[in-house]
Amino acid sequence: MVTDPIADLITRLKNAQVVGNTSVTVDASKLKEAILELLFQEGYLKSAPKKKKNNTLEVELLPLDAEKAIKGVQRVSKPSRRMYIKSDSIRPFRNGYGRTIISTPKGLLTDKAASKAGVGGEVLFKIW
Repeated sequence: MVTDPIADLITRLKNAQVVGNTSVTVDASKLKEAILELLFQEGYLKSAPKKKKNNTLEVELLPLDAEKAIKGVQRVSKPSRRMYIKSDSIRPFRNGYGRTIISTPKGLLTDKAASKAGVGGEVLFKIW
């Protein structure tokens, strides 16, 4: 039983990237689909998530030597401890080479987009 589906998703992505897999399959949910779509838009994934008939999502990963290949992830907000950030406290992560994914009232946004929109929210995870 998975108690933290977001941590499971990002760990699967990182582990599949590290061992050199070309794709990864995860259980489907609207939140996971939104996260994967955002990561695709930011260039961390090779393809957008594709729904399969057995309630799973499949995504293609970038090659290991790609510039935006996933090298690490860090879960910030956990089910036992939620972490929130105000819009004026948002700072670039890893001097702009990494992204912080934030759940805002305007949907899932990166740190750069949330700062530009002037909204804060729950800090889900950081990826680089």
